[in-house]
Amino acid sequence: KMTKRDTEYQPLLEGITETKQKIKCPNTSLLLAICAACIGGTFQYGYNISIINSPTKSVQNFINQTWLERYEENISEQYLTLLWSSIVSIFTIGGFIGATIGGTLAIKFGRKGTLMMNNAFALLAALLMGLSYPTGLFELLIIGRFFTGVNAGIGICVQPLYLGEIAPRALRGAMAMGTSIFITGGILTGQVIGLNELLGKEEYWPILLSTTCIPAFLQLLILPWFPESPRYLLIDRGDDVGCGTVLHGTQNDSTWNQKGQPKNPFESLFLSECTIYFYTDYVFEEAGIPEVNIPYVTVGTGACECLTALTCGMLIESLGRKVLIIGGYTLMAFWCICFTLTLTFQGAGPWIPYLSMGCVFAFILSFGMGPGGVTNILITELFTQTTRPAAYMIGGSVNWLSFFFIGMAFPFIVTKLQQYCFLVFLVVCVLVAVYIFLVVPETKNKTFLEIQTEFQSGEKRKASKADHSPSTTLLSTPL
Repeated sequence: KMTKRDTEYQPLLEGITETKQKIKCPNTSLLLAICAACIGGTFQYGYNISIINSPTKSVQNFINQTWLERYEENISEQYLTLLWSSIVSIFTIGGFIGATIGGTLAIKFGRKGTLMMNNAFALLAALLMGLSYPTGLFELLIIGRFFTGVNAGIGICVQPLYLGEIAPRALRGAMAMGTSIFITGGILTGQVIGLNELLGKEEYWPILLSTTCIPAFLQLLILPWFPESPRYLLIDRGDDVGCGTVLHGTQNDSTWNQKGQPKNPFESLFLSECTIYFYTDYVFEEAGIPEVNIPYVTVGTGACECLTALTCGMLIESLGRKVLIIGGYTLMAFWCICFTLTLTFQGAGPWIPYLSMGCVFAFILSFGMGPGGVTNILITELFTQTTRPAAYMIGGSVNWLSFFFIGMAFPFIVTKLQQYCFLVFLVVCVLVAVYIFLVVPETKNKTFLEIQTEFQSGEKRKASKADHSPSTTLLSTPL
């Protein structure tokens, strides 16, 4: 529901940025702002999802060795599995906590301020995980992974919020695609760095897990050169002077020159999809790919998703949000059917497993082309300034809880349904596509208020117009 301050100040912001709508692509300043926000935000999310896969055996050997030195006996297979599962899954618990507090922090400290503060969790996590081997404390890995989760949870909540609010209306979709592009870029980077030719060897795993500090340092160096969200400054803080400075690039702000460009030294820088990644190694093994080559094929899946995220970024402003997201879910449903068929007839011929591998790539491409890229920008566009932080908190919490649930439940789903396990996600994809088609409006090149009115009935629109009066006072978003 729109508040009085939303109806008063959002048209002002939309009017001020109207002069920027002729821009067809982000200028250097906006591109650098995307990089500065994303490198320590959603890039960390993707990077920490993939980076833990490579050192699996090395970390398990370290746990077994440490256990033997402490208790003079080998650790049981069940307890080793429990400890390793804790190291992996505690990331999702930290992410859930980060998502639940991200919106509150964004209101209290600002979007940019929260992103800056969030790097403390990444640096602490890198320190703890790096010290685990020399100190012989595998418990530090669990604590470190928890803090990486908190960092990722806050980042994936606040960073899309920041990008959506600094973007000109005509570029809002394209700029928000930075979220998915950097997630997939983080996944791909983690897969590449985890190869044996780089940091994938057994003796390098403490360094590998500590590399999460690099994106944090980069953001601490780059992001201070960019301004706070103008919407946050005007509507939440009541700082109309600061907002005007950001929007117009006046001489009162040393960060921006008179052309609105930043003066800085750098100017002259998902449910079913998670399940597919879970199942990838099995499919590739069934396809007859040698075990030593599977990491390189996995890098190929990451590269495919990264490519589709870039493609979606170029299409989102021309095709619109609904076409991409509905088309993506429809294709995902189709590939679920194909995947089920290829798994059912896996032994019918030596070429069938390669079709299964192709379905994995096609599913990932479909996800990246639509749902993976469009979902975050829809949260920004479908909610007003007052409710947007809460929407990101709820969306982030659902995302992390789903992540945790799928990680725990999918092995049992496979056991019960076997090759028909992906029919569950077929139903989810179809239902979501139908819901979006019937309920969610197209938001391309519309103001936030125009989008909101499409949700309102005729009576509510009249009430909203009646409530809009020049005597409205400026209120901050409630915590």
